[in-house]
Amino acid sequence: MSEEIKNRVAESGLITIDLEEFFPSSEIVEFDIRPFLFMDQILREREFREKLSNHDWDQYRAKHVAVYCSVEAIIPAWAYMSVAVHLSALAGSVYQGNRDEMLKNLIVGTIRNLDISSYQDKRVLIKGCGEKGIEAYAYLEVTMKLMNVAKTIMYGEACSAVPVYKRK
Repeated sequence: MSEEIKNRVAESGLITIDLEEFFPSSEIVEFDIRPFLFMDQILREREFREKLSNHDWDQYRAKHVAVYCSVEAIIPAWAYMSVAVHLSALAGSVYQGNRDEMLKNLIVGTIRNLDISSYQDKRVLIKGCGEKGIEAYAYLEVTMKLMNVAKTIMYGEACSAVPVYKRK
């Protein structure tokens, strides 16, 4: 007589969230203001605007663009605004900061906009391993989002989950 194999994880009602699924699907690229400066230090308005006008903007089509300056220079707010005007019709989104800061902003935004109704009174496992290297801010953000609805929140894998939160 053979014994039936049971999937205890499936039977547990555990819902797994893989934060890698929260990564943006479009590429993130950087737009560095440095090449648009005189001697890598000074923003000359006329020269800056001319360089912007002659720049190949099509390379940013449907991408997330992080706009920053890689050198210590005083960049007026209107310069970032001017770059945004050029990118607005092409880019998927535009962010002032570097690639890592933009990635964080996009992931946090996705978590904050997450519909949490399906997690009401559920046991939730936040997957702990992956290929993309999830930073701590994402785990913190999703925990804060789910604490108001989830019955329990755990971290890791179903076979070795670490309890994080249990509603009293």
